[in-house]
Amino acid sequence: MDACRGLCVAWSVTENQVITMSKIDATVRDEVDSFLSHLRVERGVSTNTLSAYRLDLSQLANFIRREHPTLTADGGAPVRWVEVDESAVTAYVLQLGDRGYGEKTRARKIASMRSFFGFLVDEGIIAKDPTENISTPRMGRSLPAALTEDEVDRLLDTPDGREATDIRDRAMLELMYAAGLRVGELVGLDIEHVDVEMGSVLAFGKGGKERLVPLHPSAVESVAAYLNAARPKLAGKGAGRALFLSSRGKRLTRQGFWLILRGRSMQAGIGKKLTPHTLRHSFATHLLHGGAPLRHVQELLGHASITTTQIYTHLTSEHVRSEYDRAHPRAG
Repeated sequence: MDACRGLCVAWSVTENQVITMSKIDATVRDEVDSFLSHLRVERGVSTNTLSAYRLDLSQLANFIRREHPTLTADGGAPVRWVEVDESAVTAYVLQLGDRGYGEKTRARKIASMRSFFGFLVDEGIIAKDPTENISTPRMGRSLPAALTEDEVDRLLDTPDGREATDIRDRAMLELMYAAGLRVGELVGLDIEHVDVEMGSVLAFGKGGKERLVPLHPSAVESVAAYLNAARPKLAGKGAGRALFLSSRGKRLTRQGFWLILRGRSMQAGIGKKLTPHTLRHSFATHLLHGGAPLRHVQELLGHASITTTQIYTHLTSEHVRSEYDRAHPRAG
């Protein structure tokens, strides 16, 4: 692999119940809809898991309305999430035990709650996470999936045609991997956010936070080719200043990119599950494998807290162990 494209150098539902959105308490619809959309589009979460999260968060909202009415607007709906504190979520966790839920179900419900509040913090909806001191029953940790360096090469090299969509797809994939972008950040880019002369991209992360990320020359070259030869052919009346356009000439959507990624991964013969977030995970993992400091990776990813980035240290530890087992004559 060409120096990792430049990176190396520098539950399923456990309760027999599925709730549709029409049955969910209206107090959680706006925030939960946004959260579930994030999970579905950027994380590729399954329908069953999304149903479980809907159930869990509706239950949380109903508990707050019943036991802590002062945390709801006018003593009713909706829940004012910004005012939910640690005492309220602690009481919720305790009543999960009182109701006799099993360890696995309680772990999922607590994880649902923590993920939701973490999302609200990242989006700038709340300033402090009330669940940061709430522990989850240990059920084993799911580490992010990452592509191998060879798989990344195959994926990025798959759009090799001369059609405008081929040039666009290569530029998008190169840019997303080179900068570790979230899918929302990628499709939200305007032309002026990529500086091909300086070799950088200005990304707008969660909560509107900006970060300037340097790009590998191969990504710069691909974006420049797209701007010169492909975007003018795709541009329609609704293009505006959007960087990446659909075949209809408008700004590409998250769902549109997801479909493109799925198609290109199939072309590349990548059998594992691949979501837009997989490229971001791969970016971080390959950087750390190449020796990049965790703090630098945090800044490049735009994580508000380094604890979010620290999950990748588990991946690098596994990598070191596998390399040891492979190389040491007396390993294993």
